[in-house]
Amino acid sequence: LLSGSARRGTPVIGWFAAGLVIGAVPLALGAALVGLLPQALLPSVVRAVLFGTAALAVLAREFGMLRFPLPHLRRPALPGGGLGERAALHLGIEMGTGVRAGSASALPHLALLAIVLVVPFPAAFAVAAGFAAGRVAAPMLCAAWPDDGVWLRVWTAAEPLLRPTLAVVCIGALGLVMLAA
Repeated sequence: LLSGSARRGTPVIGWFAAGLVIGAVPLALGAALVGLLPQALLPSVVRAVLFGTAALAVLAREFGMLRFPLPHLRRPALPGGGLGERAALHLGIEMGTGVRAGSASALPHLALLAIVLVVPFPAAFAVAAGFAAGRVAAPMLCAAWPDDGVWLRVWTAAEPLLRPTLAVVCIGALGLVMLAA
């Protein structure tokens, strides 16, 4: 939807990215505030073990070795044929806050858990920015390809390698933030 609009010259991907940040930053703030309690009351080793266990489960899921459902909120379908600027901003806000969940990956959920359990309060906003940047990358890459289905074929061929690679990079980055705290 976003890529079709982007090809017509409208800056919808920019609006979508802005919406992601507008949605993700307050969510990170809320998670960081909730995280103050477990981070103050639970020993760091307990929090690290909880996060590590979740990270291993997510890693196994991304490698295709484990299957479990992800929470998905059902929202009305988006209009076909691309989005206008206002709708792209709205979609970005919904996806940034998790109101419109549609990710096939568990990595955003792991990032949220990391903010609650192991990420220091100020770093929560960097995690939110990283989430938004990662989420907007797919529509930006899709928009760079011709609108003839090539992008879908390229993604389908690369996904078995990219999903586990992205999981290792994401979990590694979250682990570094945890260790730096």
